[in-house]
Amino acid sequence: MTPSHILKILSLLLLSGVLVLSQDYEANYLDYDTDDSLPEDPRLSVPQQPDYDGQLTYWYECASECFCPSSYPFAMYCDHRKLKAVPNIPRHIRHLYIQHNDIEEITSKPFINATSLREINLSYNKLQSSKVDKDVFSTLKELIQLHLEHNNLEDIPSPLPKTLKRLHLGFNKISKIPADATRELTKLTVLDLCSNRLTDAGIKGKILSDMKSLMQINMCNNKLKSMPADLPESIQQISLENNLISSIPAGYFKKTPNLLSIRMPHNKLKSVAYNAFNLSKLMELHLGHNQLFKPFFVPRTLEHLYLNHNDFKGRIELIDLKHEGLFKKCLAHPYFTQTYHSSNGICLFPDLNISLMCPSLDLGNPNMLTYIRLDNNKLRGPVDYYAYRCFPRLIMIFYGNQRKDDEEDSETKKYEKPDRPKRPGGNKAIN
Repeated sequence: MTPSHILKILSLLLLSGVLVLSQDYEANYLDYDTDDSLPEDPRLSVPQQPDYDGQLTYWYECASECFCPSSYPFAMYCDHRKLKAVPNIPRHIRHLYIQHNDIEEITSKPFINATSLREINLSYNKLQSSKVDKDVFSTLKELIQLHLEHNNLEDIPSPLPKTLKRLHLGFNKISKIPADATRELTKLTVLDLCSNRLTDAGIKGKILSDMKSLMQINMCNNKLKSMPADLPESIQQISLENNLISSIPAGYFKKTPNLLSIRMPHNKLKSVAYNAFNLSKLMELHLGHNQLFKPFFVPRTLEHLYLNHNDFKGRIELIDLKHEGLFKKCLAHPYFTQTYHSSNGICLFPDLNISLMCPSLDLGNPNMLTYIRLDNNKLRGPVDYYAYRCFPRLIMIFYGNQRKDDEEDSETKKYEKPDRPKRPGGNKAIN
């Protein structure tokens, strides 16, 4: 045997070894559990799509209506196929993607052997609660993630397996959360109920507090008039956009110290307690498109604050600064910002008072706020330079156009950082 033949044989053996190793690595990668990471926003979560070009049929079993790529041997893709029923699911399948079909009914039969399922995506179908078998999901003891958004469900499927961590039910017709539907979901971290028909009467008792691991709850685009009761201590993000909520009870967030994000734009909030958002971990607070007009305390951890499209106002008065009584009155006003000394001066009384939002300075523990949006309020003067002293990390303020009482909203424009005001009676800038 010549040396060239020996080299060819060695090359073939090496190549086969690489292929075997790559297959083992792929299988191990699919076994890797990433569920301990922070939950993703369900509106941004998109199932991974396979590469159909040049794929070889995997030797495992696959439903004839679907596709099982060799690169994802534990996934079965049945999406966008105009299916009217769920096909039989082989035992080894862990990820079932059957979204964007015409399925109205789910029976237990296709799931008899599907003991390995961890993820099911049944979104964008025509599912009806009356046509979903009661125990169809409860027997799936490995199920972690269930997508049922964009269907015609009127009730939350029940019972659900205790292993479930992410439940997506947005864009259905659900009006209530029964206690028996969530009582056993102690491992659930994400609950998405956006764009349903939830009312205050449909959320009673300790329905939410029983979910001890819940980190993210989305109830946007519903018919809630009050804050959902008894949130669990574990909650980190709450989304209540586009409801009818008019107030936040005093001390409401005291039981949720781990909150990172509160999103409540497009509600009917008129005022909140001064310390309502005094949370040690809060990073995002979105209160745009409400009717707020009084300032509140801003926690040091907050990074993004949205107050656009509210009713914060500013009142400007021209006074004679030589008149000692008027000058003292201006200085003593709780909403006083600054005066400019001359024969006459301006006294500005803003409703959005920065000193109330930031009552003290701590150079060793500065406020983390970097972004404020203030457009489409009713402010009448510039943002006080004190804002940049109180919030030293502040990068941008969207001041934009401001409204009159009878003026409609207008587009946002960038508010530039002002020059430092000069000290009264001299040229030295205020530090």
